[in-house]
Amino acid sequence: MIKKTTNYIIKSTAKPTLLDVAFEQNNRTKPIVVFVHGFKGFKDWGHFNLVHQRLAESGFVALKFNFSHNGGTLDNPIDFPDLEAFGNNTYTKELDDLGAIIDWVSDDENPLIPQSEKDVKQIYLIGHSRGGGITILKANEDSRVKKIVTWAAVSDFEKRFPKGEELENWKKNQVTYIQNARTKQQMPLYYSFYEDFLQNKDRLNIPNAEQNLKIPHLIIHGEKDEVVNVSEAEYLHKLNPASELLIIPNTGHTFDVKHPFTANQLPQPAQLVLNKTIEFLKK
Repeated sequence: MIKKTTNYIIKSTAKPTLLDVAFEQNNRTKPIVVFVHGFKGFKDWGHFNLVHQRLAESGFVALKFNFSHNGGTLDNPIDFPDLEAFGNNTYTKELDDLGAIIDWVSDDENPLIPQSEKDVKQIYLIGHSRGGGITILKANEDSRVKKIVTWAAVSDFEKRFPKGEELENWKKNQVTYIQNARTKQQMPLYYSFYEDFLQNKDRLNIPNAEQNLKIPHLIIHGEKDEVVNVSEAEYLHKLNPASELLIIPNTGHTFDVKHPFTANQLPQPAQLVLNKTIEFLKK
């Protein structure tokens, strides 16, 4: 039987946030898989609940969580009522949040996962989009991570910042806004986000991290990704020839899934991504 806990409040992240855990309760130790969402994302987006369930059914302790400054709140984790937190998010906060999640799941006294059910020597990460970049960085700095899979991952954070006049205006105004297509909110990004990047450039260097990786990495990307070009996956693979590269034809950034997702079956591209992910993590 799958034991599931949803919206558990974890307080060791930059500010309290929510996580979900699911695993088959059978007194057998299982590898731990942590799913890492992307920019303007959240743990319950689209098909992530189905992915979570399938990972648990496949013999993993499955864990997904909201980054502490993703804009959601403990009461409303789906929309983005806390735009101030969203605006004050940084890459280093996300890295530290992920570290806190790994600490939490590794703890012998963990309140949700008995020691008899988890193998803390086998911690794997799956990251989507910006979460893929965070996953690569965390795997490079934390030896507890033994395998990673990235879906539509960003390959270089620096290249995604504005340049020239746009950057100057951001600095002058100390804030810029982006629209959320789903909620129609104008979401702030404070200039401190860029300042934090500059102060932590070495830690946030994805190309260096990818080159340094000593663990298995499966890179999955949609051929027609409209948000993160497929060339970013090819670049990561070139940096780390020991990685595996899988390009899914005729699909985009979310592998044909939209939010909200209410079907019981995944679209074929998303199903292929999940099957290949599980296969890779099991070998």
